[in-house]
Amino acid sequence: MSTGALVDTFGRTATDLRVSLTDRCNLRCSYCMPAEGLDWLPTEQTLTDDEVIRLIRIGVEQLGIEEVRFTGGEPLVRRGLVDIVRRTKELTPSPETSLTTNALGLTRTAAALAEAGLDRVNVSLDTIRREHFHEITRRDRLDDVVSGLEAAQAAGLGPVKVNAVLLRGINDDQGPELLRWCLERGYQLRFIEQMPLDAQHGWRRDTMITADEILASLEAEFELTPAEEPRGSAPAELFAVDGGPATVGVIASVTRPFCGDCDRVRLTADGQVRNCLFAREESDLRVALRGGASDDEIAERWRAAMITKRPGHGIDDVSFLQPTRPMSAIGG
Repeated sequence: MSTGALVDTFGRTATDLRVSLTDRCNLRCSYCMPAEGLDWLPTEQTLTDDEVIRLIRIGVEQLGIEEVRFTGGEPLVRRGLVDIVRRTKELTPSPETSLTTNALGLTRTAAALAEAGLDRVNVSLDTIRREHFHEITRRDRLDDVVSGLEAAQAAGLGPVKVNAVLLRGINDDQGPELLRWCLERGYQLRFIEQMPLDAQHGWRRDTMITADEILASLEAEFELTPAEEPRGSAPAELFAVDGGPATVGVIASVTRPFCGDCDRVRLTADGQVRNCLFAREESDLRVALRGGASDDEIAERWRAAMITKRPGHGIDDVSFLQPTRPMSAIGG
């Protein structure tokens, strides 16, 4: 067996693997995909459960992966999800596992996921107002998300984190309201700047709610102080709320990039390695996987894919081009 971490030319080491299990989703969030949805990946192009586990195993055993986060699309629509989590946790060393989800269906699966070894969940929720939830997601499913959050907490999948995107003219005045709601329930809220990853390529910098605007709106009602714990490679900048211990986070990928400390690598549902969320290049592991390549050969391909990782995502560069794939096909 060959060993060697996923190190890029700038000395960053990837230990956090984001695995997209599907590009399908049961919501139609306006900042992600059009109302009619997208053309989903053909089933034969999507990795099987065994293929997903083999790549995760290679990552854990040979490449130093310590944390695996399952994403989508919406990972709860993947039928084999619970078994994939269980088999991932059975690897040696056993990685930390988490799930990024819209929580639809989490009431039915939270207990099983916890039993399989899932450590925690991140739930996307941009508003607690029913009419705005419907406007953003184009679905009337707020109650299902709320009950999914409760089920995750009851199953011990904590700390339960909530991810929120504020959209100008829709929910940009609701930051304090959402924070108060999360504080009352023991959820950890993270605001995320809207990123140029929508399928419609309609993202515009001048309409994006910035980290400065998010913090200003929160500070109108709460006292925020920089959290004491070191940020490390975490994407969220944390602030203690009213002296703590509760915190709120801001993930400012656009205006306060944290590329220099990035420890993430992504695997798409069709077996492509992406070394940056905003990369326009991918490295195909599926062909090697299905062509009889050994674990060592796949590991070497994966290491080679990391060599091309750029120093930053380049959103501020005039030559920046949005990735061809939208967020739903990349995974968060």
